[in-house]
Amino acid sequence: MKDARKIKDLLYEQVARIGKVFSSPKRLELIELLCQGEKTVEALANEASISVKLTSAHLRELRMAQLVETERQGKNIYYRLANKSVADLWVQVHTLAEDRLVDLQLALQRIADQPDDLIANDRDSLMKAARKGEVVVIDVRPSEEYLNAHLPFARSIPIDELRQRLSELPKDRAIVAYCRGPYCLMAVDAVTLLKKEGYSAIHLREGVAEWDAAQKI
Repeated sequence: MKDARKIKDLLYEQVARIGKVFSSPKRLELIELLCQGEKTVEALANEASISVKLTSAHLRELRMAQLVETERQGKNIYYRLANKSVADLWVQVHTLAEDRLVDLQLALQRIADQPDDLIANDRDSLMKAARKGEVVVIDVRPSEEYLNAHLPFARSIPIDELRQRLSELPKDRAIVAYCRGPYCLMAVDAVTLLKKEGYSAIHLREGVAEWDAAQKI
C-alpha cells in the first residue's frame, strides 16, 4: 500500500496518547483516586495535594485521551473514569512496575513493610474467613468511596473515625484493613493504631481496583 507507512505511524501515534497520559505521576494518582468513585476537581486537588488549576489541567489531558468523563450535578462538575478498563489498565501498569523496578519495590517496603501482609493468593482464604466471621475486614477509606464499591463482607470505618469506633471491633479476631490500594497509607496507619490498642491487625495492600482486576484473570 502506497501510504502504509503514514497509516502505521498514525496508528502508533494514537495509541501513544495513552502512554503520554500515563507518563505523569500526578495523573496516575488522579486515576487511582477516580478508581474509588466520582469526585469533584476540588476533592481531587485536595487528595492529590496540588492546586485546583493544575488538577484541572491534568483532568483535561485525561479527558482528551477519553479516559475520564464528566457530569454536572447542581453547581458541581464530577469526574469519573470512562469505564472499568481504565482502572484495569492502572492496575496492570503499577503491577508491572512493581515486578520490574527494584526502586519501587524498595519504596513499597519502606512505607508498608509488614511481614504478615496478605498476599494476592490469599483472596479466597480471606473471603472464606470473612464469611465465617473468623476475621473482620474494615474499609478505612472515606464513607462515600465505600458506598461506591467495597470488598465483600467489609464494613466501613473511615480512618478519621477509627479511634472513636474501636469498641465496634472484637479483640479475639484478626482485623484486616484496606484502603485505596498499594500506594495508599490509610490502611498502614489503621494497622499501626490497632496494634497499639492491642488488636491483631493485618494490612491488605489491595484495594477495590486490584480486587476487581484479579477477578477477571
